[in-house]
Amino acid sequence: MSLTEEEYLQLEKEINLDDIDFSDLEEKYEVDTGLDNYVVVDGAPIAPEAKVPVLIKVLKKLFSTVGEVVEGDDGIYMPLEGGKSKGYLFVQFKTSEMADAAIRQLHGKKLDQKHRLLVNKLSDIEKFGAEGAVPSEFKEPEVAPFHSHGYLKSWLQDKQGRDQMVLHFSDSVGVYWNKKKQDPEPVIEPRRAFTSKYAKFSPKGTYLFSIHPQGIQSWGGEDFKSIHRYIHNQVRLIDFSPNEKYMVTLSPVPITLPDRISDRASFPFGPESQGHKLVIWNLATGEPAKTFALPPHLEGQKEMPWPLVKWSHDDKYCARQGPDALAIYETPSFQLLDKKLVKIEGIQDFEWAPAGVPLHNSKTPGGEYVLSYWTPESTNQTARVSLMQVPSKEVLRTINLFQVSGCKMHWQNEGKLLCVKVDRHTKSGKTVFSNLEFFRTSERDIPVEKLELKEVVINFSWEPKSERFVTISRLDDGNPNPAIPKNTISFYAVESAKGGKARVFKNYKKIENKHSNSVYWSPKGRYVVVATISRSSGELEFFDVSFDDENKKNPANVKLLNTTKFSGMTNLSWDPSGRFVAAWSSSWLHSIENGYRLYEFTGSLLREQTIDQFREFIWRPRPESLLTSGDKKKVRANLKDLSAQFEVDDAMEADAALKEAILARKQALEEWRKYRAKHLGKKVQTNEVQAEIIEEIKEEIIEEKEEIVE
Repeated sequence: MSLTEEEYLQLEKEINLDDIDFSDLEEKYEVDTGLDNYVVVDGAPIAPEAKVPVLIKVLKKLFSTVGEVVEGDDGIYMPLEGGKSKGYLFVQFKTSEMADAAIRQLHGKKLDQKHRLLVNKLSDIEKFGAEGAVPSEFKEPEVAPFHSHGYLKSWLQDKQGRDQMVLHFSDSVGVYWNKKKQDPEPVIEPRRAFTSKYAKFSPKGTYLFSIHPQGIQSWGGEDFKSIHRYIHNQVRLIDFSPNEKYMVTLSPVPITLPDRISDRASFPFGPESQGHKLVIWNLATGEPAKTFALPPHLEGQKEMPWPLVKWSHDDKYCARQGPDALAIYETPSFQLLDKKLVKIEGIQDFEWAPAGVPLHNSKTPGGEYVLSYWTPESTNQTARVSLMQVPSKEVLRTINLFQVSGCKMHWQNEGKLLCVKVDRHTKSGKTVFSNLEFFRTSERDIPVEKLELKEVVINFSWEPKSERFVTISRLDDGNPNPAIPKNTISFYAVESAKGGKARVFKNYKKIENKHSNSVYWSPKGRYVVVATISRSSGELEFFDVSFDDENKKNPANVKLLNTTKFSGMTNLSWDPSGRFVAAWSSSWLHSIENGYRLYEFTGSLLREQTIDQFREFIWRPRPESLLTSGDKKKVRANLKDLSAQFEVDDAMEADAALKEAILARKQALEEWRKYRAKHLGKKVQTNEVQAEIIEEIKEEIIEEKEEIVE
């Protein structure tokens, strides 16, 4: 039955089409527009129409590195207006997976100094362009009020010059002032559940970090209040750049974007970080600076080489090692240096020089950026150790090595010397021994000196700011019995040959038949602890390598100051001043004598505390001193007078009655000065006298008689 026009209009008024469900028809006849294959790119250069084809060619080459761009004019579309490009373009890939890869790898990429590309999916316009997804009226974002965390280096203003330390026991973490012979004084009371794993200071001691399932928390200031939260799910490992500008975190769980669009506003990562596990954070802002996928050869490994990112001494460059390549990045952009990898076939390891290297004839203030790396033997070439200058990537020096089992690179902290410990094997492969290869980086052509040994070096350590070093070695005789003491401690220093031209390393002292396996130099040099760290036994030996030789003219003056036992010792650490040594037994490794002991640099025991479930002892690092060389020279010249005042302070701290007597005398002296000023009619100028008054209380027996009382 057909309807008249009048009847149809009447029926349309009675039926609401919005109430009819067309979802089954929409699903059946849905048209795939293919928007998931497109990405929209913003931040491109605005170029004249004549140069647009060249720009498109450059951009197509870039996007083709992550996926296959559709051929022809449909592959890349760059809108024009007024004879110029508009600064954005559309790129079509063969598949949506390729478009996703473009977002992950190229979003935020720096095209040149003025242009950074922002890559997003074109299909996202449906999410953000839907009704209600974007407010029709602009609402000014709320800016959180500034909150001061106080002076983050306040602990450096302590009048007594004390160091701080963290004691981690059970599930509590406390920060304390170190006191010489008394129990430590709390800076903050121990906090329970402070961290789920471990705590760690930044390299200069500004921040304290705690680890949680949700990520990292930084603390600082006088009361250690919360500063930043770094969201990184199930984070396991953290590391820092030397100048505290950046933090690196690693999680076994890949980054996954929240399902809801509304949750992504507070999420620190964008689509380009999807699936990544390694993150570099900007510590000043608390925001991620760069994320990386874990190299395929490290996926699934239980033991992870750490750190995965290594830094130049001033945070200007960082580098990652991959299969047959080294990726060097420049901060703060974190773009590849020269936009390409450094191809190094078979690279096994690399290390940055810990300071600017004073290369011969270099005029760069502060020295050059240099890194070292080594490659193993292969069918066509020998093993090699090389030095590379950055940013030029020029190889400064290379040495060839034969019959190499492994290499370990040890930079002297001033960057003037590099020691490469080369473990070599005989042709039969049954015996292993070590050579030490020394690169003198500040001399012409970087000469290399070889020290051939008959033993295997198991530990090597430079003295800070010196050419002296200590090794622990053993003879590879095929007898692996650990109960037999067969390690040798050797002390080396430079000996100048006749005429003062040739300088060679000489073994000045050797101690044989030891179990020792670890070397710990004082951060100020001269004093060193050689220790035996094992679960069954522990021993500390304190040495002075300049005994009775303040000018270090005779490097052979090595004296054993003290020997002490500490069963179950698991760790050892010097305080930043070089005055104290902490050794501890951690419940993370075993339950034997958990706790810590504090020693003077000479080996005298100052304090011992047994603490149930004691986990870790952490000294708070200090930044470099602000004193000039002239200031330090002045302190050394007046050291005896200054030390007398510190001895009085120590005596006051140790004896409450003595402290009260000294303070009473000081008060009486001050009252006498006020009395004189009042009655003489003028103010007594006490600050004109430059010499410092040192007060001491001494007891003296004038006469003693003995009488017999009946």
